[in-house]
Amino acid sequence: MTSNTSTPPFNSNADYNVLFREASGQASQAQFHAFTDTWTWADAAELYNHFIDSCPNVAVTEIMEAFHSFLKNSPMMAYLAMMAPRLVELHRILKPTGSLYLHCDPTASHYLKIVLDGVFGKENFVNEIIWKRTSAHNDPGRCGKIHDVLLFYAKSDTHTWNAVYTPYTQDYIEAEFRPDEDGKLVKYENLTAPSHGRDTGRDNWRGTTPPPSRMWSKSLEKREELFAAGRIKKTPDGKPIMRGLKTYLEDLPGVPLQSIWSDIPRVGNTANERLGYDTQKPQALLERIIEASSNPGDVVLDPFGGCGTTVHAAQKTGRQWVGIDITYLAINLIKRRLRDAFGEELQFEEKGQPTDFTSAQRLAVLDKFQFQHWALSLIDARPLKEGDGKGADRGVDGLLYFYDSKDERRKIIVQVKGGGVKRGDVATLLGDVNNQKAAGGILLTLEKPTKPMRDEAADAGRYQSKLWHDIDYPKIQMLTIEGLLDRTERVDAPPQLNPFAKAQRESKPQKQADLIYRA
Repeated sequence: MTSNTSTPPFNSNADYNVLFREASGQASQAQFHAFTDTWTWADAAELYNHFIDSCPNVAVTEIMEAFHSFLKNSPMMAYLAMMAPRLVELHRILKPTGSLYLHCDPTASHYLKIVLDGVFGKENFVNEIIWKRTSAHNDPGRCGKIHDVLLFYAKSDTHTWNAVYTPYTQDYIEAEFRPDEDGKLVKYENLTAPSHGRDTGRDNWRGTTPPPSRMWSKSLEKREELFAAGRIKKTPDGKPIMRGLKTYLEDLPGVPLQSIWSDIPRVGNTANERLGYDTQKPQALLERIIEASSNPGDVVLDPFGGCGTTVHAAQKTGRQWVGIDITYLAINLIKRRLRDAFGEELQFEEKGQPTDFTSAQRLAVLDKFQFQHWALSLIDARPLKEGDGKGADRGVDGLLYFYDSKDERRKIIVQVKGGGVKRGDVATLLGDVNNQKAAGGILLTLEKPTKPMRDEAADAGRYQSKLWHDIDYPKIQMLTIEGLLDRTERVDAPPQLNPFAKAQRESKPQKQADLIYRA
């Protein structure tokens, strides 16, 4: 890997929920638990002991043992026990030209920096970057917390670095520059530099000699070139003025990037790119990091994929990328985001999700909740239930929406069954459809439906669309995982996009997806 960018969990002791945006733009009441950023020693103790026994980096194990002596079996220690082995692995796979950026908050940044000193070597620490993510924050009893930390480490002193410049402030421009005779903004800089007591570079040039404490800062050849180009201000008798080097604003690249970044605000609640957890980074932030520490064609890795900002930025800037996440919710959100941004023609390899019926069966046994999310993604349905399976809409695992008039959006209820389906499941789904006044229902099953189930679904009748030329659709549909995987089955329903919003979509930037995350 040429570059790693990482936003791990923050040890924030908070729960993160997924919220969905309704057609009106308001957040829906439908939400479910996405992940808990809380760490306990009971979960981390075994990992810590294994890491201490097996880690080849002695410095890191000594640091972790010292932390354990100080922090005991605390949540912070559990968090560090989770992070340390991951940071060791990230260092292992980096190329000599690679870098790592670790996004964290001041709660844990000081601990993580010491761990990273052990992993990378303190000589490979490059910057602690302060990202000012918001302008003000009202925190009673203390200064407002308005920044996060980016810890920037390199694999070696040959790491890639491309100079980045930020625009000059208007105050600086007004103070330093004036219009010249052609109306261009120009400032006059000194052609000399301190001589450090030497006589070299103090030649008389065109009638002007620097004072004893100064020397020409440019060679004679360069001075002559600038003089011939009219870039040096002259006295009335044609002598060069030492403080007369013309520097035009339009020729300057800007301010070299500093370690405090205050020009990239956080992703606001109403921002078009708002897709992820409360720790979601703005795409501009990732583009800056990627362009500074990698070149087109290099590989960028994000080991905590989240909502896909890093892989989106990498794709946009012409890099190869690898994104990793442990939840199908995040994986499918990233897939949708990439599809919306770059079109269906974007090709990427997907690993870890079921690609055949056997692996789907295995996932259903190992993790019913993750199987449910994966199954819903096969038909682009919105997941709905809480993580513990006890959502407000009992019996509803997901939703599909379509428009049946300019102002009417209808829903289709989706239920996922990993096994043991029977005729009563169809009757239960039909009852939920009627109770919730839905247009229809879909039963996603691993097992093939029996003839009594098919008969029950057929007896449920049809839904007639008012908008789509009075076409009718089955009120209850049964789709198998196997049929969806081999593309012999598909949802029979009106299109999900609002046809009345076509002109609006063409005239305005389209949102990356129809769901957002918030803490």
